[in-house]
Amino acid sequence: MTIPTDLRRALEAAPVAKGKWGDLTPIARRDFLTWIDGAKQAATRQRRIAQTCEMLVEGKRRPCCFTIVPLDLHKALKLAPKAKTEWSHLTPDERRDLIGWIGAAKGAVRTRRLERACAALAAGKRLP
Repeated sequence: MTIPTDLRRALEAAPVAKGKWGDLTPIARRDFLTWIDGAKQAATRQRRIAQTCEMLVEGKRRPCCFTIVPLDLHKALKLAPKAKTEWSHLTPDERRDLIGWIGAAKGAVRTRRLERACAALAAGKRLP
């Protein structure tokens, strides 16, 4: 996993953050990189890089607002390669919204929402 130049420079300037970055799991690093790359404007990207360094120094191991994929959604995406590919193209906001929609349901409704989300993603749609 390649660290973008701007993040690498920020970590070099903050040795404590750099040390904590080295202690992160590959998945946690990926989450930070996805959150940083999700910025649409250069100013937002720079702010997120600065926040990443601050969060690492504070001992946080994930971005503050990054939503972790629930296990049932992870398994459903694993079984639907086309849906998984489309999932990877969603913005962090779209992912968070979809996870929230699925997470708001319980039992059979949740199962139907998982199926509907995977079907929509496999068909190239952003949201079910």
